[in-house]
Amino acid sequence: EITTRLVGSEMCIRDSIMTGIEIWALALGLSMDCFAVSITSGIIWGRVRWKPMLLMAFFFGLFQALNPFFGWLGTRYFRYLIESVDHWIAFAILGFLGIRMIMESFKDEEEKHFNPASLKVILAMAVATSIDALAVGISFVCMGMNDWSDLSYPLAVIGLVSFIMSLVGVFLGVRCGRYAKKIHADLLGGIILFAIGVKVLIEHLSA
Repeated sequence: EITTRLVGSEMCIRDSIMTGIEIWALALGLSMDCFAVSITSGIIWGRVRWKPMLLMAFFFGLFQALNPFFGWLGTRYFRYLIESVDHWIAFAILGFLGIRMIMESFKDEEEKHFNPASLKVILAMAVATSIDALAVGISFVCMGMNDWSDLSYPLAVIGLVSFIMSLVGVFLGVRCGRYAKKIHADLLGGIILFAIGVKVLIEHLSA
């Protein structure tokens, strides 16, 4: 009986692991903060500056990839204590982040006076834009990602997408100038995160 329950539990865990499309969608949602901040940086620069652009994109991608790992690492050891409510936790985390991003997308942005080419500023922005990724790393455990082999691909995708979107954001800010401020990048990211949370909840409740 114990063996049967263990096998069934393992099958449930494997079935809950995110698909490739969901991983890329999640990475896109997480990268929206980097994208929005990069647009602002491009507006401030007013021209293409390759060194700070690549430096910003690198650290944005690095922190977006590291924080889910730290969240996953700190939570995976407590999985068996929350197994009965793991799907609710995943839904709560992703849903909360999604709703918060959607609400913030409708707020007026305050003028920011900083030098985005400074390494200290870049590191500060990288940390600030990756806080949500730390919480998402916690939800990875609830979705069955218990081994490094399960986590390596999502982390690589998250880092790569954030790197690319950061570069795209800077270019867009430089080219579009003040009109780029009207883009609600957080709205799209919030919708994606919330939709994935709902999908996780529905799959577990219908299993």
